[in-house]
Amino acid sequence: MGLCCSRSQDIPISSSSSESFPRHPSKQSGKSHPPPQPQPRPLWQPAGPPPSRSLTKRRQPSSQIGRILGKPYADVKALYNLDRELGRGQFGVTYLCTERSTGIQYACKSISQRKLITDNDIGDVRREILMMEHLSGQPNIVEFKGAYEDPEYVHLVMELCSGGELFDRIIAKGSYSEQEAAKIERQVVNVVHVCHFMGVMHRDIKPENFLFANKSEDAPLKITDFGLSVFIEPGKVYRDTVGSASYVAPEVLNQNYGKEIDVWSAGVILYILLSGSPPFWAENEKDTFGEILAGNLDLQNHPWPSISPSAKDLIKKMLTRDPKKKNHRHRCLEHPWLRENGVASDKPMDNAVLRRMNQFRASYKLKKLAQKVIAQNLTEEEIKGLRQMFSNMDTDNSGTVEELFSLGSHSENEFLLTGRCR
Repeated sequence: MGLCCSRSQDIPISSSSSESFPRHPSKQSGKSHPPPQPQPRPLWQPAGPPPSRSLTKRRQPSSQIGRILGKPYADVKALYNLDRELGRGQFGVTYLCTERSTGIQYACKSISQRKLITDNDIGDVRREILMMEHLSGQPNIVEFKGAYEDPEYVHLVMELCSGGELFDRIIAKGSYSEQEAAKIERQVVNVVHVCHFMGVMHRDIKPENFLFANKSEDAPLKITDFGLSVFIEPGKVYRDTVGSASYVAPEVLNQNYGKEIDVWSAGVILYILLSGSPPFWAENEKDTFGEILAGNLDLQNHPWPSISPSAKDLIKKMLTRDPKKKNHRHRCLEHPWLRENGVASDKPMDNAVLRRMNQFRASYKLKKLAQKVIAQNLTEEEIKGLRQMFSNMDTDNSGTVEELFSLGSHSENEFLLTGRCR
């Protein structure tokens, strides 16, 4: 929504030595010498004549070593049947796949190598694989099976989450309560807790990255995308402008942040779960960022009068402007409203919340569809040209170009925020 990135090991090949061959008997003294006795062959030396010097340092052909994983190519289709397509994005396709040896179904994300143009693109894929390897096996995080590379694709095989996206499940259900919202939010905050405990800052916590493991009523919620995640370095101040517009924390826009930004993003999800729309929203990213920086948090208008004071208290603590005062993930899990069997009400929420959530979800899907159409109709040369144009304007190497804000285009400003034109 990879396999280990260990370096390939060179096969040791014996090298010839000046003492490898016995010399002919000397004729200079005029004396006869007994013929040389054959020396026992060392166990490491292959039978037959020793290799010539030109072959002593022969390596595996570079064409057989993957440029992403740095190890020999592998045929993923020999291990898995790639069945129907599950989704398609700018960089590749996700398939339903079946492991040949066990019959177990997985999801296979196949990333096109020809679209990984820059070192940043390649670094993003490598980092995503490292993060999934590091976090696999933790609760509410998708299980990672392995990564394989062939000349055309990098294939990431992972747990199949067949239960659908977070908002789609809520909308399809037709009604839900604060208690059910608390159950969902508890899993979102647990993802933040686990990531931070394991030394990872996610940097892109949003509903679209969460899938239910299966279609059952009590299916766990799992996060599936670690493309923007980084390992946390103690004392480091992060300045990369990354994330998704509606969920990004103000300190990210100010290019001075730490792991607390994940708590902010989880707070935005809670706000949407209880009201149906994000706390800071506008028609384009420029204005959305302005709303985030202004920080006018609405907890008075409909439907907030009907939302419990405890829920609003938690939102205010997660969306505080001061990172030092932000309610850290462990304190969120201990909050009375979020605790299991806590004070969250089981009374059905206003249907207007679901209508607003449906509208917000539809607008997001339309935007992503438009971006997908634009991306798929650009040639490689056009994409390279856009990257170069971005690089030329980014004179301070900040990863952002303020002049692009004035364009007001969702598709163009989306890759502005990631700082990598992705």
